[in-house]
Order: sequence, then C-alpha cells, then structure tokens
Amino acid sequence: MKKVLLVGEAMMLLMAEEGKDLSSVEKYLTGISGAELNVCVGLTRLGFYCEYLTKLGNDPFGEKIQKFLKKENIGMKYVEIDSENKTGLQLKSKVENGDPLTFYFRKGSAASKISKLDIEKIDIDEFDLIHITGIPLALSADLREAIIHLIEKAKSKGKYITFDPNLRPTIWENEETMIRVINDVSKRVDLILPGINEAEILLKKDNIDEIVEEYRNMGINNIVLKEGEKGSHYYTKDKHYFMPSFKVNEVIDTVGAGDGFAVGIISSILDNVSPEAMLERANAIGAIQVGYRSDNEGLPNREKLDEFIKNKK
Repeated sequence: MKKVLLVGEAMMLLMAEEGKDLSSVEKYLTGISGAELNVCVGLTRLGFYCEYLTKLGNDPFGEKIQKFLKKENIGMKYVEIDSENKTGLQLKSKVENGDPLTFYFRKGSAASKISKLDIEKIDIDEFDLIHITGIPLALSADLREAIIHLIEKAKSKGKYITFDPNLRPTIWENEETMIRVINDVSKRVDLILPGINEAEILLKKDNIDEIVEEYRNMGINNIVLKEGEKGSHYYTKDKHYFMPSFKVNEVIDTVGAGDGFAVGIISSILDNVSPEAMLERANAIGAIQVGYRSDNEGLPNREKLDEFIKNKK
C-alpha cells in the first residue's frame, strides 16, 4: 500500500445553519476541517495509507478530531496532544451557492507549536510521497521552519513532494512575506498545483503562458494550474495537457474542492496514470465535493469516483 505524509492543523468546524451574518447565527452544525486533513481523508477513502502529523489541544475539540481520524483510518503515529495550547476553530457561513465566509480562531493553537523537533521524529523512508500546503507556512515561525526542514529531509531521501500554495492572505503577516515564502518553497518541490488566481498573485502575471514560463524559469517542471469552471492544466518541461471541468448541477459549498482536486493529483501520481486521467480524476473529485457543505464530506471512495466519471461521459 502506498503511503503519504501530511503535516498541518486540524480544526473544529462550526457551520452556520442559517444564512445570516455570523454574528447573528444561533445554530451551527459541527464538522472537522483543515486542508491537509481533507487531503488525508480523500486519500484514505481511495485506499492509500495516510499519516498525519499535527498537534491537538487537550480539550473536547481535540478529542472529537481524534475520533474522526480513527473513523477515517488516518494514521495517528505523529499526532501529539498539547496540554498547554488549544485546538483551532473555524466558523463558516451558510450561502445559497458558491464561496462561504470563513473565520478562524487559530493563532497560538496547538498545531502552530509544531517545530523541527517534531519533524525529526518522522521516519521519511516509510513514505512514497509528501504533500505540503502553504497554510502551515503561515501559522508560526516555528512551523514554517519545520516545513522547510521536512522538505529538505524528504529531498535528501529522494521522496516525491507535491505542493498546494493554498493562499490564505489573512493568516500571513503581510503579502510580501507570503509571496516570498511560497515561491521559495515552490522551487524546492517536484510538483506545484496553484489556482490560476493564486499564481497571478504569486508571480504578478495575468497571462497563463507568462505564468508557466515564469515557473519554468524558476526550475519547476511539473505545474498543475486550476482554472475553476474552465478546467485544469498540467505542464511538464515541454508538454501541455488540458482537461475541461465537469458540469455540476448545484454548487452548495466550494470549500474543500481544492483539497479534493489535490487528492486527485496525488492519487494519480501514486497510481501512475496518464496526465489526462490525472486531470480528469482531480476535476471529478473537486466537482463531487462542491455538492456538500462539510469540507470533506463528499470526498469519494473509488467506486463513487468511477461511477461519477462514467456517468458524466
């Protein structure tokens, strides 16, 4: 069984049941969120083994997340309970369709205390692929240093690294630092998968050809670009592949769709499928997830994924 490692923050998720301003909402549904955790959920449902490094508070939210990890068969060897700091929390508004408003309580959280010492505990040799997102890079200086150390450790062992910039400007100290750090990390990995809007911010380019050229000039030879409703692109050193998006009847919530897309890319790399099949799978998982309110509820198993693709052709 192929094994994947992810490092990140799992949060308690409170989803508004009423389409009001968050300050006026009285009823919430609960869930579990976190970009890296969402990817773990998607990969395990497709039959891969996923180990998740995080820190949780010794509190009810942390306990609920532990139960969720066990239910989803996610590896917990590197999950640590922190008695001094709390588990992060996310609020999410209810919208008729599209992008909800999200609000975080995560500064100083248990996961933000992850450090290089935690990375040293990892046996990199047991993993086939390491997936990184830009979110942990923003949470604290220690965690940023830890992620860079993980990348260096993985590269020294010849491990394949994928990177989703996953820009969250509100949790960075400023845009200049965000761009500098994300672009530096992008040069260190094997494949990047930004959204086209993210790439425009990171590279100060507004043309897809210029974006690809700039990334190639940075030495990045595996570039996946998400272009929303239009579809997705995969650029290698000398080739370009494109796959249009699947038509979706109803968009309930877009949060988690990008993580679902990443699941499609990572699982395709591990399954060694063609570039076209990789983009098709990634588009499909993202399209399935937008039909659900929870950040990871819609992530499919293989049977559901294959059925979705078959029925859409």
